[in-house]
Amino acid sequence: MSDRSLHDPPPQQVGDDNAAGGSVPSPPKHSLLRHLPHVLGLLLLVGAVVVVQREVRHLHWRDISHALAAIPVGTLWAGAGFTLLSYLVLSFYDWLAVRQVGCPLGFRRTAFAAFCSYVLSHNLGFSAISGAAVRFRLYGNWGLKPFQIAQIIAFCSATYLLGAAVLIGSVLVLEPGTVPFVGHMLPGFLMRLVGIVLWGGVVAYVVMGRYVNEIRLWRWQITFPSSGMAIMQTVVATLEVAATAAIAYTFLPDAPGLDYGTFLAIYIASYTAGLVASVPGGLGVFDGAMMFALGPYVPATRIVTAILIFRLFYYIVPLFVAGIMFAAHELFLRGDAALSRKVGARSPVRGPRMGRPSQVIRESEADFSVAVATGAVSLCGGLLLALTLLDPENWLNAGRMQPLFATVGDYLLSLIGVVLIGLGIGLSQRVTLAWKATMVLLAGACGLTLLRGSPMAVPGLLMLVCMLIAPFRGSYYRHARIMSEPLSSNTIVSLVLLISSIVILVMAGPHDSAGGSWWEIMLFATRPGIAQWTLGLAVMLALIMIVRLVRPGRVHVMPWNAQTKALYHSFDHSLDGLGQMTPVPVGLIPGARRRALLPFVRLGPYLVGLGDPAGKADDCTSAIWWLRDLALQEGCQPVFWHVGISLLPVYNELGLTPWPLTEEGHPTHPGYLCAAAEDLTMVRSLMRPSFHVPSHAGD
Repeated sequence: MSDRSLHDPPPQQVGDDNAAGGSVPSPPKHSLLRHLPHVLGLLLLVGAVVVVQREVRHLHWRDISHALAAIPVGTLWAGAGFTLLSYLVLSFYDWLAVRQVGCPLGFRRTAFAAFCSYVLSHNLGFSAISGAAVRFRLYGNWGLKPFQIAQIIAFCSATYLLGAAVLIGSVLVLEPGTVPFVGHMLPGFLMRLVGIVLWGGVVAYVVMGRYVNEIRLWRWQITFPSSGMAIMQTVVATLEVAATAAIAYTFLPDAPGLDYGTFLAIYIASYTAGLVASVPGGLGVFDGAMMFALGPYVPATRIVTAILIFRLFYYIVPLFVAGIMFAAHELFLRGDAALSRKVGARSPVRGPRMGRPSQVIRESEADFSVAVATGAVSLCGGLLLALTLLDPENWLNAGRMQPLFATVGDYLLSLIGVVLIGLGIGLSQRVTLAWKATMVLLAGACGLTLLRGSPMAVPGLLMLVCMLIAPFRGSYYRHARIMSEPLSSNTIVSLVLLISSIVILVMAGPHDSAGGSWWEIMLFATRPGIAQWTLGLAVMLALIMIVRLVRPGRVHVMPWNAQTKALYHSFDHSLDGLGQMTPVPVGLIPGARRRALLPFVRLGPYLVGLGDPAGKADDCTSAIWWLRDLALQEGCQPVFWHVGISLLPVYNELGLTPWPLTEEGHPTHPGYLCAAAEDLTMVRSLMRPSFHVPSHAGD
């Protein structure tokens, strides 16, 4: 590591064989089921590529650029208006939800939470996960308890399902023949029956609110929405889905047989396919389904045009707005953090971290920035892939190098786009190598688009994403496996396949002044054949190998001995009495910058962190996450004992719930045990013989 500040003995490498002690439990029998959604998403994506290739093989970018230029200004303003209406209605999802759980939050806060969570879920895919993570961060900072936040998430999910059920049911009952893919394959009475069942489910939900006040879920008591609240949920969700579909419908030309009801059925089916695939923004799957279903009504050029502008209005612009808002807030909060560091020399502080409120907020927003970066970088990759489609300029500023860039420039930019999409996955896993490579590629792409003569908006967007990611270097703390471990057979195979793919891409690239991106060469080849598909397979193989090579490496553990013990106790917020109040630690996990240390013990099926990490506050989060990674490698569950309040949002991010260890008035209060709710009883029983809360703050 470049920023090494601990002069410690060489760390141990803890691998899948659990070299540090203990045995690794065998994976559960159902572990293969975890990959089922990924397999389904990959199949949908491959199917979408085949559909897109078939639909656009006879198109050229000039056709689509002419269609873009032909869209009236009034139509663009109408699309912008429907976009604002859609996000305005979305804000009422959370506004209703916080009232359902009894939290007195104002509309501005709930609208902010709804906007951020839905922007992320729209762009990242995995809607339930990405939207839930944002809500846990924001609502947790505003004082809501984890169970209340879970109720808000469930309420918002139910709200969307109610609206979708009403609209899908309406289409099935009124116009069953317009449903894409199955409308002409199934009998009309069967389609209407399904629609009536969907309507019946909505009616049953509303009626239940009149007779059911509470429902019990395990040991939790949940207030069921009243009939009035259920009706408001249904109305809000129906309006939101209808407004979102209207954005895309606005950009389509008038076509016989394609009224708004027909398009609504097509939109809902396509959007659902994108959700199931769980790829960022439904990229490829949503587009392929739309092209397949709209093909009988509208020319392919107009379909592609409508999809591109819809993505710009509904996905890209809101994502950058959310990113700018958080980046501005981060710069404001850094001033407070700088003030907190202006302290003189003193003895190390003992005990859990109480923290400043701004520190909690900054940590939350740094985590949020990772999610923003993943979506923004993936969209930049998509922008570079579509650049020749959106901007026909041909390297006007390249000077004497114009012939060379005209031949290979667009090809290179399109390959950079693919790599950025792969690196977006590494960013989501907080890998340092992915952050560094992304910064280099974004800067390089920015320079190339300037040479290309593209509108300033293109290099401007690339530079803006660079500026959004750059301040959050500390959020990317994991080392890629290729950089942190000896070469294994799997890594060597991945490198060989990546190099082979690069060689194929070089040999199959453009060799004349016509140039073009890799997908133009593949889709619009004058002589389609095996070479055409070899190029596409090489790109896909390179993408998969990049994702494999930027996976996080194994966690490094320092031994617990006299030297590391003294080093640990020289840091702020170290815990005294380790080995007396607790079992003797088996090791220490350093932070990414090696300015923080976290001791831990093994306790049955749990890996227990002892207190908050001691050391620099900006290095603590990485130590916490690395303990979680180590626990996963060993087949254990992470637990944290006697932690303070300042890092609770980070433990919440791991899916852990804080449970008070002490009562108010106790010298060490507040102190928390962070564990999964279902593990609490077992953890407490295992800790009872050997863990003791100190009776004084200095113990």
